[in-house]
Amino acid sequence: MSQTQKLMAEFPAVSTEKWESVITADLKGADYDKKLVWKTLEGFSVRPYYRAEDLSKINFLDAKPGCFPYVRGTKACNCWKVSQTVEVSCAKEANATAKNYLSRGAETINFVINDKEFSAASLEQLLEGICVESTELSFSGCASAKVCELFIEMLDKKGADAEKVFASFGIDPIKRASTKGAICENGSCFDKIAELVKKAAKYKRIRVVSVGGVLFDNCGADVAQQLGYTLAMAHDYLVKGLEKGLTIDQIAPAIRFVMPIGVSYFMEIAKFRALRMMWATVVAPYKPGRGCAEKAKVHAVTSAWNQTVYDPYVNMLRGTTEAMSAAIAGVDSIEVLPFDASYEKASEFSSRIARNTQILLKEESHLEQVADPAGGSYYIETLTDLLATKAWELFKEVEGKGGYLAALKAGFIQEQVAAKAATRAKNIATRRDILLGTNQYPNFTEVAAKEVTEATVAPCTCGCGCKTEKQFPAMTPYRGGMEFEQLRLKTDRSGKEPMAFMLTCGSLAFARARAQFACNFFACAGIRVQDNTYFKSVAEGAKAALEAKADIVVVCAADDDYATLAKEANELLKGKAIVVVAGAPESRPELEAAGVTHFISARDNVLETLKGYQKELGI
Repeated sequence: MSQTQKLMAEFPAVSTEKWESVITADLKGADYDKKLVWKTLEGFSVRPYYRAEDLSKINFLDAKPGCFPYVRGTKACNCWKVSQTVEVSCAKEANATAKNYLSRGAETINFVINDKEFSAASLEQLLEGICVESTELSFSGCASAKVCELFIEMLDKKGADAEKVFASFGIDPIKRASTKGAICENGSCFDKIAELVKKAAKYKRIRVVSVGGVLFDNCGADVAQQLGYTLAMAHDYLVKGLEKGLTIDQIAPAIRFVMPIGVSYFMEIAKFRALRMMWATVVAPYKPGRGCAEKAKVHAVTSAWNQTVYDPYVNMLRGTTEAMSAAIAGVDSIEVLPFDASYEKASEFSSRIARNTQILLKEESHLEQVADPAGGSYYIETLTDLLATKAWELFKEVEGKGGYLAALKAGFIQEQVAAKAATRAKNIATRRDILLGTNQYPNFTEVAAKEVTEATVAPCTCGCGCKTEKQFPAMTPYRGGMEFEQLRLKTDRSGKEPMAFMLTCGSLAFARARAQFACNFFACAGIRVQDNTYFKSVAEGAKAALEAKADIVVVCAADDDYATLAKEANELLKGKAIVVVAGAPESRPELEAAGVTHFISARDNVLETLKGYQKELGI
């Protein structure tokens, strides 16, 4: 017997039944499903643990990294490229910024170009000193198609080595149609794509189309919708390409996926694994001759949806965990958005932190040294299967309606995403979902930075100046915390400094807990809070509140004490401040009859409740 066998013999197998009996005993009568089963936004249930027996029906487990259906990655390694974005308003300045990023660890640059008058000379100036045969480049913005043409012409002129050029272009008329509510009815945009694919034929590593899956996350979709609808969008490009005379070996490798990385760590790992598998499954029936046609090229970008303008340094933490999940999932390139991207042009500091987040994952965490490190995990494999199954159902539903564009024109995509966005909005408003520093645990003393404007906390509009007449409802990107940010900005810019005063009395333990809850509650609207350790009597607390010129006085005590303490506080402060009870005591009807009408509790819709207090305060 080997040493390993001897060691394992000391740990006998434990049956699922035994695990379940121990869990049931530990629950002490509590509902198993309510306590331990995660009901996801996507509509399936995730158990607290999984075992080998749970994987018996999953058919992709034997796949190896770099092998069909690519669930474990399109490469035998886990190397990814560190990407950063450079906005191009001046080609010379953008060139300097790009070279600075490249010299400090970035490996691929995404140039955003919205100038439709962009010329060959401008492109030369933009790429001066940047070797196109050793640096992967990406170009996005309204001028992407024109830049693509100029770039190919430049390569031909310079005689660049076709095997060494890696470039992608953000040509995505279907995504644009989704946000504009209009599409070129004569198909000219797809004619242009076909033309560019043919022009780039000898450059096998140029991706002309970038399928913008980030759109769905930015509009509030769940992870399954992101997958299913992105896949449907990509399939439309396949179909349109074939209709325009391209072969599957021309159009499929010309597509790149640009996907968001959300906050649900394990779900995001599963998402990217499922995407590769699903794309391979879609392309395979077309019988491509090139193996790369079935391989999804995936660029991942940390979520803009959950970035916040208040307590913005928390965005660093979000970006770190998001980048880590994408790296573990084996994507091809990652961009970590700067922590201040939601309200200002990225600074040198925020750009450096964004870049170094990935470099740490590579150089110090060594995540690129293991291909598909999550492979074999019962939990991750199950999540991958659940997510792929759900997303495939959505994909087939859209295909049944004639494809993505047909479903978009009929308003189906918009309706489905809006319904999920409404659920997510309600979860944030009720604090079922937490945006740290925004709807829970805000920085009490923070005031909005001067760069934050009303436009900053409003849903996104296209900033390129393009104007189109709507043919169908458009989808509108936004950030999850915007409504709370609008609330808080309204207070910050009101010229007033309303205060909520904690009148802590009765049971000390309950008083302190209620005070902490109430401070967090009111600070979410930018209302200044004054916490107090304890008052020996209501009268003492009321006197201190009046001296502090409090606008709101929150009585913080035990439920059983409110019947007397809240009444007393109301009598002492009536007409001088808004008296609020922190909690939902059984004595509420009695208190309301006595004139105490304001209550806050964990069951409240925090957003709507705070709007009501703002109105009472004249904000």
